[in-house]
Amino acid sequence: MSQDTSDSVALPRLVSGNPSFSDIARDVTAPTSGTPPSWWVIAFVAAMSLLMLYGVSVVWLVWEGVGVWGVSHPVAWGYGIINLVWWVGIGHAGTLISAVLFLCRQRWRTSINRFAEAMTLFAVVCALQFPALHTGRPWVDYFMIPVPNQMLLWPNFRSPLLWDLFAFNTYLLVSLLFWYVGLVPDLAVMRDRAKKGISKILYGVFALGWRGSARHWINYERAYLILAGIATPLVLSVHSVVSFDFAVSQLPGWHTTIFPPYFVAGAIFSGFALVVTLLIIAREVYGFKQFVTLYHIDTMNKFLLATGCMVGYAYSIEFFMAWYSGNEFERFAFVNRAFGPYAWAYWIMFCCNVFVPQLFWIKKLRRNIAVAFVISILINIGMWFERFVIIVTSLHRDFLPANWGYYIPTWVDITMYLGTFGLFFTMFLTFLRFLPMIAISEIMGIMDKANPHHASYKTDENATKQNV
Repeated sequence: MSQDTSDSVALPRLVSGNPSFSDIARDVTAPTSGTPPSWWVIAFVAAMSLLMLYGVSVVWLVWEGVGVWGVSHPVAWGYGIINLVWWVGIGHAGTLISAVLFLCRQRWRTSINRFAEAMTLFAVVCALQFPALHTGRPWVDYFMIPVPNQMLLWPNFRSPLLWDLFAFNTYLLVSLLFWYVGLVPDLAVMRDRAKKGISKILYGVFALGWRGSARHWINYERAYLILAGIATPLVLSVHSVVSFDFAVSQLPGWHTTIFPPYFVAGAIFSGFALVVTLLIIAREVYGFKQFVTLYHIDTMNKFLLATGCMVGYAYSIEFFMAWYSGNEFERFAFVNRAFGPYAWAYWIMFCCNVFVPQLFWIKKLRRNIAVAFVISILINIGMWFERFVIIVTSLHRDFLPANWGYYIPTWVDITMYLGTFGLFFTMFLTFLRFLPMIAISEIMGIMDKANPHHASYKTDENATKQNV
């Protein structure tokens, strides 16, 4: 089953070869049993080291205050908000792959949805760190929660910060429920395959007594469908709310109605890019080429091409709107982006997000693992610079030249950003070690053997009767 036959598959195959149900369960659960490989230990130690670096940076920030960041007048928003928007965008691919494509009955999602869902949860957790710390006093962040308290302090519902609180927590809660409900049948598989000990007990507790009966499956499919319907609007709403942080202001470069769809397209763009990056690594390391075929890589690269074209259109229309508006401040803001002190950041963004994805028009490049891996990394670099350009270049030169400045991040900004990678990969590697990264039950459900009207189903049924 470890042989990669996806290169020779002419028609789209969701699972290459002809594996049995037990083969699938064995192969998917194999990384969770036995001693972890040496590469996993090295990667986990590296992630924990970055996480410790993040902890040191946060302690220093809380002790000294947000003055240790590079933010000052006029750039009051820096790496904190840049990284917030970037990490939230990373999490959009999981909801799109899991909920939207599930409702559209896209069967190819079954090999990658569990992977993307986990990535969504971890990315949102990383994103939540920044608004909590950006307030300067994270120990009183509970003031933003709209519940009565003894101080009779109510949140300001006109503040975009409060909108973010509702959007992120709703997104995290629904994504967590959706991920966990889909995981229940696979946890039962892990429970049944685990040896006696603490692991078998924990898998059994979280499997919620799953036995695979008809009643269990009916309730599972109903709950999964309801959660998919709830999660689907979040794909559009969450990053639209994030865009309102900027669009509701009067600042040139921010005050524009194109931001909600522009931010949503960019979020899906960056999220799919990171899914491709991590999926290619896991595919090669774990040998899951029979589950994640070149057809999956090709399809995700088509999504990158489509959303890259949307993002490129948004970049172009922004310049047109600035010119057509006749507003001299708006015109200056966009000319300053392309030719001002931060022109280097703008052109990195434009090249990585607009020019590089156009290579995916060529089918051979879409199906080339090395090319897809490099382009996916370049896209996320470009998307980070997009957030940098939107925030910094709009703030560092506003209406009055007397207020102009130049933003330079400090070591605390940089180490906190790198540290969130440590947080993300610590959670992600833990997920790879203890939970199935591929949805076992959904892979089985799309196989020919699961279709009672298919010849292979009847052959297996007859063979079972003869053995009995």
